[in-house]
Amino acid sequence: MKIRISWPAGHVTATLDDTPTAATLLAALPIDGTAHTWGEEVYFDTGLTPALEADARQVVEAGTVAFWTEGNALALPYGPTPISRGEEPRLASPCNVLGRIDGDPRALATVRAGEAIHVRKA
Repeated sequence: MKIRISWPAGHVTATLDDTPTAATLLAALPIDGTAHTWGEEVYFDTGLTPALEADARQVVEAGTVAFWTEGNALALPYGPTPISRGEEPRLASPCNVLGRIDGDPRALATVRAGEAIHVRKA
């Protein structure tokens, strides 16, 4: 399943894997939130509360679509965060991996903290 994530300056699409958290997210769409940034990561509260999955990871690839269960937030890293070692995207804590941004995840660099962000089925 594909989703579209949009904000005032742009949008990306993402392909989600078949995971319990991805199914929870898809069932709740559309979702609107307020963007926050942390280094080269965009995240926003979804109001969802899925459980941490067994294969949750803290270090992921740029462009990973992740769910931060501790913050009820979708986490979209496109580069290093303040706790990264080198260029790796390191999330605040282990997150459920839902899928991947289609194309260049650096498009997320145009998201500004406080902007409205929207997630819809693509």
